[in-house]
Amino acid sequence: MIGNLESFQDELASNGFPPLVNKLAGAGFRGRATTRDLGPLRLVSLDTPESACIGRERDACGGENLAVKVMARGRTRIEQGRGDAELGPTDLVLLDPTRALRFESTAAAHVTILVPRRELRIRPAQIDRLIGVRIDGSHGPGALVSVLARESARWATEFREAEALRSAAAVVELIAVALEARLGDDQPAPDERLRSRIAGYIEARLADPDLSPPSIAAAHNMSVRRLHKLFEDQPLTVAALIRHRRLERCRAELTESGRTVTAVAARWGFSDPTHFSKLFKATYGYNARALVTSNRARTARTRTAGPDEDGGDQGRH
Repeated sequence: MIGNLESFQDELASNGFPPLVNKLAGAGFRGRATTRDLGPLRLVSLDTPESACIGRERDACGGENLAVKVMARGRTRIEQGRGDAELGPTDLVLLDPTRALRFESTAAAHVTILVPRRELRIRPAQIDRLIGVRIDGSHGPGALVSVLARESARWATEFREAEALRSAAAVVELIAVALEARLGDDQPAPDERLRSRIAGYIEARLADPDLSPPSIAAAHNMSVRRLHKLFEDQPLTVAALIRHRRLERCRAELTESGRTVTAVAARWGFSDPTHFSKLFKATYGYNARALVTSNRARTARTRTAGPDEDGGDQGRH
């Protein structure tokens, strides 16, 4: 959408951005905003004229998302928290939509990824150190995030639902890697490396019904107590991380495969279908069976669509 200042600000507000006062905006202001969803992520592409904006702090109750801003064209200086970032093309920065910010920008194009906080396995104290800090988008993990953000904003509508969920998970993981890399020497590196190795071990064995904190601890030659201590300052405990990733796999498969809820739940380590259904509903707010019904209806529509509907049999009389 292309709009004047008022409609442009309304569009930003509808996507969770804080109210902004643009000191350079006049009657001739024109900005473009395009919004696309990729699984749990929202991608907002913006084209803006030269701007100097102030955003005031707002109620943290509405701050379920963090924002990763990726520059495509132009230059921007952003101040938020303790950070003061000078961004050029491809660079990125982590922002908190609930906090006050100040920025000055040339005419610019940028993509902002709104990421649910719960999806990032990064401690709040670490997020505080990253807010408003420039991340180089020309090499390393930052470059991968930069490219994916800009390309995903263009093609997100072409993903099927299961593809979108899996792609979003990959984008979130890369964002987490880029943020952790930016923390640098401030992190307790040995523990972080061990946590990453354990997370990879969990991901590779989600279908194993015996996957549990004791089996993970044994595989890494540590006590269960040490394993729990390693994750005590993380958003999710080890057991909760296993459950969360299994549920995500189930949701993606139920959306796409057409298999029964019981079969999919069992495949990903949930032996009790009733418990799984309750857990799924509590997590996502809708029944797992609804995904199966939706998928079957979509498949039925595809199968019953006659060839004349897509022009594939125009020569038959």
